[in-house]
Amino acid sequence: MTTAHNVTRSARNISLAVLGSRVLGLVREVVLAALFGAAREFDAFITAFRIPNLLRDLFAEGALSAAFVPTLSKKMEQQGDAAAWRLANIVLNALLVVLSVVTLLGVVAAPWIVRLLAPGFSDVEGKTELTVTMTRIMFPFLLLIAVAALAMGILNAKHRFGVPASASMLFNIGSIVSGVFFAWLLTPTFLSDPRHAAPLSVERAMIAFSIGTLIGGAAQLLIQVPSLWKVGFRYAPIFDWRDEGFRQVLKLLAPAVLGVAAVQINVFVDNWFASLPHMSEWSPLLAGAGVHPPPSEIQQQGNGAVTWLNCAFRMMQFPIGMFGVALGVATLPTVTKLIARGNTDEFRATVARSIRLAFFLCVPAAVGLAALAEPIVSVLYQHGRFDALATAQTAWCLRAFAVGLAGYAAIKVLAPTFYALGDSRTPMFVALASVAVNAALDYVFGIWLGMKAAGLALATSCVALTNFAVLFVLMRRKIQRFETGALAVSLAKIVAASSVMGATAFLTQHWLESNRYVELAASIGAASVVFAVSCKLLRIRELTELWDSFQRKL
Repeated sequence: MTTAHNVTRSARNISLAVLGSRVLGLVREVVLAALFGAAREFDAFITAFRIPNLLRDLFAEGALSAAFVPTLSKKMEQQGDAAAWRLANIVLNALLVVLSVVTLLGVVAAPWIVRLLAPGFSDVEGKTELTVTMTRIMFPFLLLIAVAALAMGILNAKHRFGVPASASMLFNIGSIVSGVFFAWLLTPTFLSDPRHAAPLSVERAMIAFSIGTLIGGAAQLLIQVPSLWKVGFRYAPIFDWRDEGFRQVLKLLAPAVLGVAAVQINVFVDNWFASLPHMSEWSPLLAGAGVHPPPSEIQQQGNGAVTWLNCAFRMMQFPIGMFGVALGVATLPTVTKLIARGNTDEFRATVARSIRLAFFLCVPAAVGLAALAEPIVSVLYQHGRFDALATAQTAWCLRAFAVGLAGYAAIKVLAPTFYALGDSRTPMFVALASVAVNAALDYVFGIWLGMKAAGLALATSCVALTNFAVLFVLMRRKIQRFETGALAVSLAKIVAASSVMGATAFLTQHWLESNRYVELAASIGAASVVFAVSCKLLRIRELTELWDSFQRKL
């Protein structure tokens, strides 16, 4: 089987595992949205969780994987497993020491961190204090998930993708079950009638889910331990920080902190703007376009924007995680070994093919999310305390995020390949520029143009597309040629097929006069058939490749 088919097969397996994780993650968000709505407590929870979650992407899953997996894969290829396990233990012990200190400092400094990252919360009574409490509870999540990310890197280097990709399912299951249990323990009456619960009961229930999040992080780590044992890894308390491999990881890690986590940093900047009270108001720009909020809904001043952005971005995580992350994880060990063997032609073909697959999977997903944004949000989220106004606002954020979906996914494939080439500076500089541009566009779209929450999402999308375009041009210069013509032709065909699909979805949903579940199911079904037929007529080869891959699996 060729290298390209190996990547497709691995990406397929990861996608199936990630699908389960994303479904459970969405269930978790839907449960929280129904219980708490787009209100003060959910805004506070999202921000409190985002603080250790951002540090996880900076120091663990994103950056560490990009720096650690190529180095470990090369060590296995050139020196064998014994040397690789020694390096893994050195990195693990360094991680435990450093992140234990970071966690302790984070717990102590939580009040200052929250006020820095969500200054607008202080305008709503009790919002900052609740966020600080939950930040302190969830900060140790950083340490748990960082070790889990290292375990994932070890297994990926051994081409074991299924268990680490599905480990986050345990996080979601653990956090949901534990959260519900502790909510029942701390405030039994809340679960029976959350819409009419007293403010103190709502706060206690939200804190219960913070505890559940910590337990879920522990479950994500523990599920990978048996697989580590099977591939031959054994823990050893080694602290040789002068090791050549460890120094290489550090060399790649420092710039990778910004290079890989650019999207999350931009989301955090969005959160800063979204915390401002006036960002939760209905956008006058949308009102000028004839889009008005449901008249029966009254927005709580200063609450909601953080939740709308989070719920919209959660839906974006489906295609990004299933396709972009899956392709990136599957591609990285393969291209690293190709570079170690000096096979540049195969490296070039493998990366280009992965980008084409990312476009094929994510462009139609983006068009579908944009065309069906409101019915999708309504079906998934509009329950309990999550009302029609929250649905309308979240739908506009989702449409804006969808603009950059293909860029998000393609970055997940392209950025780590620079590390496989030993170049950690290029993604770092591109990321630094993108963060600055995102902050400027947040102000322009969100405040100056008056698009508010949806403007923040649109700014992040524009930055993702620009980030990918710059990385693509720089990679093309680095490896001389990059099958640009084939990529352009493939993208044009995919856009054409996706446009027909999007029109079908939109018209089907508006023609039907039924309940929201039937309308959404019929629209997705009709759009899927039209997209498949369009791909056949346009001879889009990625459809055949993926179909053949799934047939081999069956």
